[in-house]
Amino acid sequence: MGYRSLRECVNDLERTGQLIRLDVEVDPCLGAAEIQRRVYQAGGPAIYFSRVKGCQFPMVSNLFGTIERTRFLFRDAVEGVRRLVELKIDPEAFRKNPWRYKGVPFTLLNMWLRKVRSGPITAHETTIRELPQVKSWPMDGGPFVTLPQVYTEDPDQPGLGKSNLGMYRVQLGGNDYLPDREIGLHYQIHRGIGVHHAAAIRRGEPLKVKIFVGGPPTLTMSAVMPLPEGLSELLFAAALGGRPLKMVCRPGEIAMPAEADFVISGTIDPNRQLPEGPFGDHLGYYSLAHPFPVVNVDKVYHRPDPIWPFTTVGRPPQEDTSFGEFIHEITGPILPTVIHGVKAVNAVDAAGVHPLLLAIGSERYVPYAKTRQPQELLTIANAILGQGQLSLAKYLLIVAQEDDPQLDIHDIAAFLRHLLERVDWTRDLHFQTRTTIDTLDYSGSGFNSGSKLVIAAAGPKRRELATDLPAGLDLPNIVTAARVVLPGVLAVSGPRYEGTRESPDRSASRLADALRGNNVLHGFPLLVLVDDAEFTARTLNNFLWVVFTRSNPAADIDGVDAFVDEKHWGCRGSLLIDARIKPHHAPPLVEDPDVTRRVNRLAEKGGPLHGIL
Repeated sequence: MGYRSLRECVNDLERTGQLIRLDVEVDPCLGAAEIQRRVYQAGGPAIYFSRVKGCQFPMVSNLFGTIERTRFLFRDAVEGVRRLVELKIDPEAFRKNPWRYKGVPFTLLNMWLRKVRSGPITAHETTIRELPQVKSWPMDGGPFVTLPQVYTEDPDQPGLGKSNLGMYRVQLGGNDYLPDREIGLHYQIHRGIGVHHAAAIRRGEPLKVKIFVGGPPTLTMSAVMPLPEGLSELLFAAALGGRPLKMVCRPGEIAMPAEADFVISGTIDPNRQLPEGPFGDHLGYYSLAHPFPVVNVDKVYHRPDPIWPFTTVGRPPQEDTSFGEFIHEITGPILPTVIHGVKAVNAVDAAGVHPLLLAIGSERYVPYAKTRQPQELLTIANAILGQGQLSLAKYLLIVAQEDDPQLDIHDIAAFLRHLLERVDWTRDLHFQTRTTIDTLDYSGSGFNSGSKLVIAAAGPKRRELATDLPAGLDLPNIVTAARVVLPGVLAVSGPRYEGTRESPDRSASRLADALRGNNVLHGFPLLVLVDDAEFTARTLNNFLWVVFTRSNPAADIDGVDAFVDEKHWGCRGSLLIDARIKPHHAPPLVEDPDVTRRVNRLAEKGGPLHGIL
């Protein structure tokens, strides 16, 4: 059976050697976050912070720090849940293979919500300022809840049945928030809470909201899980925990988990927003301050002996990488049943997830054609971009399974090589301009706006890819350095970007013009113009992060011998992506050196983190 509470989970991890106690005083302002990031990078254990500066409550982090530990937390019920989700998508699957789903009835027995009038969470009350004030990065606008479970109910149909549980950013203080009375809530336009908020605005009334912190780990996982339409996050948490979920339901309030560690209760004002942020986010840059909804705080509950769980995000990989891996293990096989023709999808973590999406699909149209080209792949690509969080993809690269049935979607270098060997830049580039992109992505044309690019490749190999700088390579003076990143991919350092959104820098266009007729680069179908070619080429992760977080396809793509034909843009030579830092980009995340030195001391011989960092 799964854990009833976070305390049970922490005790089990400590008993099995997967958690350490840190008994020195740690500052929740920057200190705890840097410890978390560095222990995660070292593949270390979960960390229990027993002495939090200025706060009576202990904290825990890195619970999901490895995929192995994440699987361990949900070991008892994960297979049954996976089968249940499969049946939710395709009920006919049971008839076709009943033995595969023989454990589903046992999962269903636990998949219900038990309403109670009170529980551990109702035992005590506190205030916002008494909570751990975790600040992760130096320029953050204040302390944040970094593992929140934000719960709302449908104003038109109140109750557990039409509820939504999601992980939306919560700012506890700073900016213009009234201390102890107001907190910020950041959610993106495609999220489920938006439907409830829109209904409340239509009704002209505040939206009741509760923010759960802690509780059984199944609630945290359910809050980030992209579940099929109609499958409740609360019911999913019960199934994943292998036991019914107790929910405190009292007159005049929306529900809350009986075993939560903390619950912030309040209402969202339908007519008021305040600046929220900045916040060091999962793309590796700050998301800046923008107006977002304000929660008017009514009460803050906590259970006896509570624990405050937290994580930090930043340039990937970080702890949330394990969320992505675990989610893929449960839901990855389901996507082909939702989108016909999809074989596999990989939201690339190293590129910040949403900026780069890889896909493998079928290409079976006109089998009698002498020359194969992407056709069905384009239909599949459009369907992918219409699916929930996948709609945030900025670059979607899709290839045909028939060209290499053994191609592994998670071998990113092999995938890129396969695509670059086959792609036809005159035909295979498909832009969507002036559309929505990830709110956290500042490479676009404005807040929440930018462009998308689908690159679809199918058919036999068209070229051999170069792996070394060709002899006689004579690049224009604009290029100060060149490095081979991958077969067929060349990074070149250029001058600092001097333009603006309204008056863009034309260095990429000048470089493309200068390379026209340069056959020496035939083996490099992809060129990337960057600030630092050596850094970009040093690792695959550097390349993925730099190129796909710092470019807006419609604005930053050029090409050698480019043309427009019937409003279709293409190029006959190499494709060129301008991935230099632009003035409108958000600043990258950098640690405070004083905090780094303090953490280093904890890792010295005799220190509590010696042997871990």
